[in-house]
Amino acid sequence: MYAIIATGGKQYRVAPGQKVRVEMLTADVGSNVDFNEVMMVADGDNIKVGTPYVAGGKVTATVKAHGRGDKVRIVKHRRRKHYHKEQGHRQYFTELEITNISG
Repeated sequence: MYAIIATGGKQYRVAPGQKVRVEMLTADVGSNVDFNEVMMVADGDNIKVGTPYVAGGKVTATVKAHGRGDKVRIVKHRRRKHYHKEQGHRQYFTELEITNISG
């Protein structure tokens, strides 16, 4: 069984017991989070596809940790123009463990 959910402007394929890193959520570590924006639920050959969301679809997850990802280097350079700019970015994330899929 798996589902496709939308959170943080991205879509994720999740299954029960799976750990997934999503964009930062405002939830405490150890609390449960419900996702109602379920785009698809598949259980073997039984597949439900929403338009855009599955009616009554819900995915429950437990917040395991918060953190920051690896640094991404941004380099801008124009040849022969004496222009060189470097920048870095570390994105915040929330690590979730999927506990239940219903739909």
